[in-house]
Amino acid sequence: MITIKEAKTQKEIKDFVLFSFELFKDNSNWIPPLISEEMETFDAKKNPSLLKAECHLFLAYKENKIVGKLATIINWDEVNLLGKQKVRFGWFDAIDDIEVTRALLSKVEELGKKHGLTQMEGPIGFSNLDKVGALTEGFEEKGNMITWYSKPYYKEHFKQLGLSVEKEYQESVFSFFDVNPEPFLRASKMIQDRYKLKTLNFKLTSEIMPYVDQMFELFNETYAKLQSFVAVSQEQIDYIKKKHISFINPEYIKFIMDENNRMIAFTIVMPNFADALQKANGKLFPLGWWHLLQAKKNSKEVVFYLIGVLPEYQNKGVTAIIFEEYYKVFKSKNITTCIRTPELEENHAMHNLWKNFNSRINKRRCTFSKNI
Repeated sequence: MITIKEAKTQKEIKDFVLFSFELFKDNSNWIPPLISEEMETFDAKKNPSLLKAECHLFLAYKENKIVGKLATIINWDEVNLLGKQKVRFGWFDAIDDIEVTRALLSKVEELGKKHGLTQMEGPIGFSNLDKVGALTEGFEEKGNMITWYSKPYYKEHFKQLGLSVEKEYQESVFSFFDVNPEPFLRASKMIQDRYKLKTLNFKLTSEIMPYVDQMFELFNETYAKLQSFVAVSQEQIDYIKKKHISFINPEYIKFIMDENNRMIAFTIVMPNFADALQKANGKLFPLGWWHLLQAKKNSKEVVFYLIGVLPEYQNKGVTAIIFEEYYKVFKSKNITTCIRTPELEENHAMHNLWKNFNSRINKRRCTFSKNI
């Protein structure tokens, strides 16, 4: 018999987090999160996403053993500002028992009906800055800290239970050694001169902070036309400043400014922390922090996390400037591999940025939805 219990206490929330460690303990492609960071994600006193979202965590038990988990989420800005009558689910993990998945998804439907919502979708987080999608291809590829890993049967469970594909995403990877810099090196100076643009490069995190608000204003404008995009709030921006900006190498953040010092493009790249997180196995102490610090300093792989270009500049070759700057940084650091995180299949403008980089699509993922 399967029973479902809402995780409310600190111990229950920790059990919620630790279930994934048990499920994936023998899988070398799963990247464990930091346990303390994952628990903070569900703390309304610490995570500003919960100021405008409702979240309930559920654990599935079979014979007194945890066999699955899921978060039910309502992003109230999505409902009230965008008019999308949707309940989300995320942080889904379960054993290969469709009845476990059925029982967990019933809690999503229950929350949606309680509030008069008409659709459920997942796996998806609180906002556009959270992880998204269940893997549908690329199970043999190592994950990264930006994405959820999935068991191959997740997608089959969802389909058998009446959910269908809602959004499709692709991920890709390319070798830095395959990059031919001549086209963007040639175009970069011409674009800068034509539109009177300049690049801001940084050596210290403190130099970046005055520009973060402007960066997220640009981010909100860049992605506003994508379906279900909810703007990043000021509270979330302040949280990111405090928690995450210092985690990124200053030289991996680039801003492009016009002659009036208005930001027209930005990019954030991160070292690949996947191997370090596997060594840390969820814990900063005693040595997890050291593995992460070493990755920040020495990783030869980088992850393209966010990129944004104002709509009016998206077809003007601005990315040639960005690629030139990263080419110089990556060459100096002997980077070998560049990883692109999930991009919506419909985001053709984004895909076109990479058409000359000999990328290999190595993973695909989807969110699944159902009318309720």
